[in-house]
Amino acid sequence: MSLFNLTGKVAIITGSSRGIGRAIAERMAEHGAKVVISSRKPEPCAEVAAAINKARGAGTAISIPANISSKDELKHLVDETTRQLGKVDIVVCNAASNPYYGPMAGIEDDQFRKILENNVIANHWLINFAVPQMIERKDGAVIIVSSIGGLRGSPVIGAYNVSKAADFQLARNLAVEYGPHNVRVNCIAPGLIKTDFAKALWENPDTLKRATSGSPLRRIGEPDEIAGAAVFLASAAGSFMTGQALVVDGGATI
Repeated sequence: MSLFNLTGKVAIITGSSRGIGRAIAERMAEHGAKVVISSRKPEPCAEVAAAINKARGAGTAISIPANISSKDELKHLVDETTRQLGKVDIVVCNAASNPYYGPMAGIEDDQFRKILENNVIANHWLINFAVPQMIERKDGAVIIVSSIGGLRGSPVIGAYNVSKAADFQLARNLAVEYGPHNVRVNCIAPGLIKTDFAKALWENPDTLKRATSGSPLRRIGEPDEIAGAAVFLASAAGSFMTGQALVVDGGATI
């Protein structure tokens, strides 16, 4: 069997109606997993699930909308996945928010709280809802999509970077707690990727040139280039890796 084979696995991917989350869902489905498409709005989720089912066969994808800011909706996401597909083997915490762009001195308390709640606490909730059954089976993989922002400072996305640095530590700590049960927890730290979420950093050609001029590959990344890392971390290929942050950034941080 291929090291990257995910046949028989069930994966929940948040924020998977577009961008990095959608690419991860599509590639996990390609490698044999049944995938759960989840984001806040039902219609885009249903569209992505239908597209995957058309490409990979009926029943490969289901749609379960959930707002990551709601603990109840995240619990429902896990419960309904388990009801429909029988289990949860892989959780990808990809959804995040960044309602503020500017120096930290100007951020409102509610904006800072929203960033921390959606980007850190919501991950904690979702993981803890899914992990008990993984512990019972002595098998599971959790992937948190963090950012290279968590490795450095920024004059405009500082609060977001604080939340992404916290995700690195969340993965390390949960890896220690769940490792004895063969449940692995890792982060992916993307660099600048061409998604709607990062549009402010790449849609202007001058901004894009500045952002990529110091990167060895001299270009922006594509969502599919993060999906491969997720497949690696979820599969047998990544079975001895836990508590780590896999940087995928075209060399920007070196």
